[in-house]
Amino acid sequence: MRRTAHWTRRAMLALLITATSACSQAPAPRAGVKPTPTTAQRPNVLLILVDDLKPALGVYGDRTAITPNMDRLAERGVRFDLAYANQAVCAPSRINLMTGARSTSSGIYNFGMNLRDYVPDAVTLPQYFMRAGYHTESMGKVYHIGHGTVGDTAGWSVPHHKEKVIEYVDPASTGGKPTQEEALFEEIPVPEGNPFAYARTLARGAAWEMPDVADEAYADGRTAKRAGERLKALKNSKQPFFLAVGFARPHLPFSVPKRYWDMYDPAKLPMPDFEQLPEGAPAYTDKQGGEINAYREPPRNVRGDQFPPELKRQLLHGYYAGVSYVDVQIGKVLKALEREGLADNTVVVLWGDHGYHLGDHGIWTKHTNMEQATHIPLIFAGPGIVEGRSTDQLAETVDIYPTLAALAALPAPTGPQPIDGISLAPVLHDPAARVRGYAYHAYPRPGRLGQAIRTDRYRLVRWTQEKTGARDYELYDLVADPQETRNQADALPKIRAELDAILDSQPAAQPINGKPRKN
Repeated sequence: MRRTAHWTRRAMLALLITATSACSQAPAPRAGVKPTPTTAQRPNVLLILVDDLKPALGVYGDRTAITPNMDRLAERGVRFDLAYANQAVCAPSRINLMTGARSTSSGIYNFGMNLRDYVPDAVTLPQYFMRAGYHTESMGKVYHIGHGTVGDTAGWSVPHHKEKVIEYVDPASTGGKPTQEEALFEEIPVPEGNPFAYARTLARGAAWEMPDVADEAYADGRTAKRAGERLKALKNSKQPFFLAVGFARPHLPFSVPKRYWDMYDPAKLPMPDFEQLPEGAPAYTDKQGGEINAYREPPRNVRGDQFPPELKRQLLHGYYAGVSYVDVQIGKVLKALEREGLADNTVVVLWGDHGYHLGDHGIWTKHTNMEQATHIPLIFAGPGIVEGRSTDQLAETVDIYPTLAALAALPAPTGPQPIDGISLAPVLHDPAARVRGYAYHAYPRPGRLGQAIRTDRYRLVRWTQEKTGARDYELYDLVADPQETRNQADALPKIRAELDAILDSQPAAQPINGKPRKN
């Protein structure tokens, strides 16, 4: 309470000073009419995107994670404890963010389904800010580039600065040869045609490495340095800026300098303790193989719960080392923001593109409709946002677009693509405020679409067979059963019906393998 009161007094003083200054420089507005900020008065935006980051942060209650910089950012703003990706896969999730449209609205569910092919006239988040007079710029992993997916150039004032996602420093990690994942991310020359076909001809690289090198030996260190340089240059601009800074770790491979591995005692890492599918869940709920198979250490054709214990521990170690490495890089960017005198007028958003399985349910990586794959960190900090607070308001990735527009005093975005998001700005002013009672996400399986409603207690997943319309259900009580060990769809018919009705009220879903709609 004292912290909130302190913020309120400070905020009132700041608002008074701002108002006095404005009155001395501009005519007073008509009585009862709130003035619209000029372009020069609008806040900057720093959007920080982190690949594969679940809420493995100290400020989210993770007792293992060492994340002082992200924790401090949360102390400056509002932490959403129940934020969810709209789809737990990199490429569609980032398009959800940039368009404000869910995958079920855009029809973009997979790699190789490019934004301008399916929503050719979309006005993306950076495009919207650019049209409002902002300088827009991006670096690192912002859109997913690879697997047949391309970025989008329409929203940037200058060309995107690409950095690697798959990167090795130690020659022993590759044997000096190109690897499958390098080909899939097109970070090595790929012959004309399908990158997946070429990748299958290559060897698998290491799932981790830990050389004793500087941070900038890897992409995220270089991205943090570039972000600092760009903030220094942009502080003197007459335009406000929208800067998107994307980090690759803790995405596989866990290529992280040795000192970040040394921060953790592997014997104290939290090993998975429930490694089976939920009782009563459809078999296709499971996800085995896929991304993890592109690396040489994990055995193929073996369920994740059958991985050797030392392999599980090493994968966990690599993930947490990656989290701490990216935390330090984010700290460098935030320090640069303060050093350049920009922190007080910059809205900062920290977003993980989806969650991550670390052996729970015998699953590794993402690509499911479960809690561990969809639950994400989401933090807002900056002008007009209360400090050091958390909220149980349910949030979706698509909410970020209209929220940032509101914080910049821009009109609510209207598309032309569907805008499925809701502005969270009322919650950033008062974390007890509520704008909706659920979050929505989806994930397809061959021939089936799984659509989900997540409330503060339950998750309902409705699987619809596209050809027949037949439906199967999963229902989990995340309070009584936070590990999702038992499907209660038949045991709780009233709850299932209530959540099913919410799904029925959503816009109709686009088909899983729909054709591009490009003109």
